[in-house]
Amino acid sequence: MSDSMIFKYFFKMDGKVVYCGITTDLKRREEEHRRRWPSGRIEQVGPPTTREEAWAWERRQAKQGLSSAS
Repeated sequence: MSDSMIFKYFFKMDGKVVYCGITTDLKRREEEHRRRWPSGRIEQVGPPTTREEAWAWERRQAKQGLSSAS
């Protein structure tokens, strides 16, 4: 997969972000998250981007307490 096809996303339940991250496959990632949060949905954030930009975005989310590490 090319570096320009990295997706940033929030995974939400009832309008609340329960997870955020990056992936190359939104559909697969949503299916993985729905094992834990069956009624949740992925929301893509912005257009596909480079891996480096996606990692930088994910780090910023972590500082705000919205990342997968929160």
